[in-house]
Amino acid sequence: MPLALALYEPDIAQNAGTLARASACLGVGLHIIEPAGFPVGDAGFRRAGMDYLDRAAITRHASFAAFEAWRREEGRRLVLCTTRGASPYTRFAFAPEDILLLGRESAGVPEAVHGSADARIVIPLAEGTRSLNVALAGAMILGEALRQTGGFA
Repeated sequence: MPLALALYEPDIAQNAGTLARASACLGVGLHIIEPAGFPVGDAGFRRAGMDYLDRAAITRHASFAAFEAWRREEGRRLVLCTTRGASPYTRFAFAPEDILLLGRESAGVPEAVHGSADARIVIPLAEGTRSLNVALAGAMILGEALRQTGGFA
C-alpha cells in the first residue's frame, strides 16, 4: 500500500492537475473527494496535468463519508496537512500506507474532517505569513514522506 494524496473538495483545477501530475511522476495514488469546485477533467485540470494524467492513478469519492468508509476499510492512516497542525511535517514519522489529506484552497477542511484525521501536520512558515499554495505544500510534504518511507524509485 503506497503513500497517497487526497484532495478535499478542491477549488482550483490547476492545483489539482499539478498534484495529479506529481502523483503520476512519483508513483502515488491521488484521491479526489468531491464535490470539486470545477468539473474534474476540465481544461485547467488537463493543462496543469499535461499528458501525465493518463498515467495518474486517480480515484474519485462522491463525498468525504464515502472516502472515509473506503479508508477505514483499507486500514490506512489519515494525515491532515493543515495550518492548524500540531506537528511540523519534518518531525513527523510517516508510514508507507499514509494518506496525506490537503484541504480546499478557500477554506481548508471542516471540523468534522479535522476530527477524523489520525494526525495533523504543518509546514512551519515565516512569521506574518498564512499559508502556501496547496500544490506546493502537497509536493513538499509528499517529498518528505517518500524520503522517509523509501518511496522514491
